[in-house]
Amino acid sequence: MDYKHTQIGYLILGVLLFTALFFLGVYIMASTEPQSVNSGTNFVVTVTIVLILFILASFWSLQVIINKNYLKIKFGYGIFKKSFSLKEIKSVQVVKNHWYYGWGIRLFLWPKMWIYNVSGYGAVEITMKDGKRYRIGTDEPIKLEQALKKSIKK
Repeated sequence: MDYKHTQIGYLILGVLLFTALFFLGVYIMASTEPQSVNSGTNFVVTVTIVLILFILASFWSLQVIINKNYLKIKFGYGIFKKSFSLKEIKSVQVVKNHWYYGWGIRLFLWPKMWIYNVSGYGAVEITMKDGKRYRIGTDEPIKLEQALKKSIKK
């Protein structure tokens, strides 16, 4: 394996944990209400907590792996992942994302590209031979760029 790095999105983790704790407090408070009032509230709060925990587990980290043939990225436990054939990558460069690009998985229309990011503004932009562009957020963009360039040359 040529490269493997996991970046943790501490801000996303903190915000989602705070939100989950808030809804847990609402759930506990709603359980003290009479049964006729809280049956609908309990369901809504439970579904919300489960959804928040699903998002937390899905986007708390971004792992980047470069092996012999592929660049692979995986969010959290792996439900959201993508791989790129190293043979199809035309160019690689270190870039800085704007704050408004956000975090998570984003399709940005101007300039047209997919962005995968969990924290910070550092990223590596890859341009594929078919012209498609992708940005992969990382807290070590220079190392990722060097590893990609080395793997593409092989």
